[in-house]
Amino acid sequence: MNTILESRQYAIITGISYLIIFFSAIFANFFVLESILQDPLNTVQHDRTLVSAGIIAFLITVVFDVVVAWSLFQLYKGNPLSGLSALFRMMHATIMAVAIFSLPAVLALDSSSAILDRVNDFNTIWLIGLFFFGMHLITLAAIVGKPRFIVFFLIVSGFMYMVDTVAHFTIADYENYADVFLMLVAVPSIFGEMSLAIWLLFNGGKEATVAPTFQERIRAS
Repeated sequence: MNTILESRQYAIITGISYLIIFFSAIFANFFVLESILQDPLNTVQHDRTLVSAGIIAFLITVVFDVVVAWSLFQLYKGNPLSGLSALFRMMHATIMAVAIFSLPAVLALDSSSAILDRVNDFNTIWLIGLFFFGMHLITLAAIVGKPRFIVFFLIVSGFMYMVDTVAHFTIADYENYADVFLMLVAVPSIFGEMSLAIWLLFNGGKEATVAPTFQERIRAS
């Protein structure tokens, strides 16, 4: 069982790691991948440093995904769902690491279509990982239990990650609805995960060394 000091340390590690993931992912996705998608050949040939930095940023997110999986498990290891939640996040990190292998090759390509094929390979593999990430968020919500608005957003975002992955592979004209799905995933995810990161930094681990189980919360309500 963790002491209050140990729990606070794990909570702070988790919160800081979440922030690193958040800013690394924003840079890699919205500054690097978007640049490649907008102008593939020009970006790769004239902004190689930017592309390389984006690949490194993706690698950083994988590293800190593992850190978050470990630190959350340590923080809530008294909860029977903590191991399962950590496993789902590790599955996401592993699949994302595999997806990243598709990206370095773009630096040697001289055709926009070939570059986009590589980026599409990355996105397709990562989508599978995001399905498991959604399952992680839902189990994490059950573990954390409070504050309730964070739990709500974690559940909604987890569900939407899973729905979005399924939609990609089942809706033939998905591109027509891509912006809607992006909003449905991004909004609850930002609110839920960023709020959780901030809450962990300032309040996580203070009240109890082990989070109450789902059954205990039901009995107490």
